[in-house]
Amino acid sequence: MYDRILVPTDGSPETERAVEHAADLAVAHGAELHGIYVINSATFAGLPMETSWEGVNDVLREEGESALERVAEIAADRGLDATTQLVDGSPSRRIVEYAEREGCDLVVMGTHGRGGIDRLLLGSVAEGVVRASTVPVLTVRVGDEGESESGSETERAAVE
Repeated sequence: MYDRILVPTDGSPETERAVEHAADLAVAHGAELHGIYVINSATFAGLPMETSWEGVNDVLREEGESALERVAEIAADRGLDATTQLVDGSPSRRIVEYAEREGCDLVVMGTHGRGGIDRLLLGSVAEGVVRASTVPVLTVRVGDEGESESGSETERAAVE
């Protein structure tokens, strides 16, 4: 059913759950796994002029590379090779562009499940991707207390 699955990551432990879910789906469907990390430079537009952009950019790139290495590790644990890419720009736009360019037929991404005023104040990369994507988007709620751990029997059965 799926040939290429894209999983965006921000490197957080919470998002790792979505990466694991995407990798499990890739195994179940014999699909390729693609990982993407987007450096959103607009987030740092308000830094004081004396702040060295080069230093911030270097830190962000290191974080991105580390996050993508983790995607590759999770894939390797399941016998998969992952294709990864680090890009700059608007996260939702870059994720959608990558999915279309690479022929991905599913995007799996984490969402914190925020709603109401939190969603209005914080915005949502997942919502932006869902609205703009031409391929299905599977959102995995991450970071909520009381949820079962990734890899539970129930979750594995749902993938199979």
